[in-house]
Amino acid sequence: MSTVSEHGALKGANEQAPMLVDQHGRHIDYVRLSVTDRCDFRCVYCMSEEMTFLPRKQVLSLEEIYQVAKSFTELGVNKLRLTGGEPLVRKNVMSLIEKIGKLPGLKELLLTTNGSQLEKLAVPLKEAGVTRINISLDSLNAESFHRMTRTGKLEKVQRGIEAAVAAGFDAIRLNTVILRGRNEHEILDLLEYALGLGINIAYIEEMPLGEVSDHERGDTMVSNEEVMAVINERYPLTPIEMTTAGPSRYYRVESHGSKVGFISPVSHNFCDTCNRVRLTVEGRLLLCLGNEHSMDLRKVLRENPGNDEVLKEHIIKAMDLKPLRHYFYDKDEPQLVRFMNMTGG
Repeated sequence: MSTVSEHGALKGANEQAPMLVDQHGRHIDYVRLSVTDRCDFRCVYCMSEEMTFLPRKQVLSLEEIYQVAKSFTELGVNKLRLTGGEPLVRKNVMSLIEKIGKLPGLKELLLTTNGSQLEKLAVPLKEAGVTRINISLDSLNAESFHRMTRTGKLEKVQRGIEAAVAAGFDAIRLNTVILRGRNEHEILDLLEYALGLGINIAYIEEMPLGEVSDHERGDTMVSNEEVMAVINERYPLTPIEMTTAGPSRYYRVESHGSKVGFISPVSHNFCDTCNRVRLTVEGRLLLCLGNEHSMDLRKVLRENPGNDEVLKEHIIKAMDLKPLRHYFYDKDEPQLVRFMNMTGG
């Protein structure tokens, strides 16, 4: 069977898999798959304190998630990231990870986690084929950490980080969101913690996804220019040319092996180089983090059970929906109401 689209073509099993290309010429080789909207934390910039999660029947099964992952790799995607919520709280998630880790053509299997389950799962994750892990960490003060996560225990996360370091992943990165009035005084502490462990760190600007009950985002968002200025006073940063799966701009700290990254979706739009799409746990293929352009792959999966060819046809067609850019904080554009746990990190 062969199906042709304006921006790609399904080819036979013995032919080279097509590259997914959107209407703006961007090649999509990276997909973030959310395996759950649930989380054992309630981080103040990610969720409201009282959350209503999706009914089970609306959530993709592990088998459906695997089918989507397999189809994307057959279309030329070589980087997959598993996200949530907290991906490691989903029941039997390790069976999914082990299967995805064996997919032909997959160069990198990545994971974003809050670290709460890593103490017991770091080694199994490495053995399953996970190559790199991003771990959220916004404070090194136990009380502040608990306030920002509402439920998290800092010591447990730190033990998880140490277990991940010991497991020997290709790379580990801390993801840190700096909020004005909360943790901006910890910018250097968090950097020095990463340097001490020999791992990377990325500072991520708070994104306006969902209406949180804890604060006004416009009051708390700290730009990465401000963060860089603080770091440069003690640790001069040297930019480095580095191609990664995501949008980070990386810098080197002299005499240290760690890299410092900055993800700045609000202050520095990087949409022109976007190479990724996201699958929510309810099966929406989101073509942009900052827009609602999407395709319902759950409907495709359930109306065509086991039919990879139909699924791939819809994935190719969806590339035409990918917008040129997002419009965070643009008053003339509609603002998003979905939370990050619904989107996938």
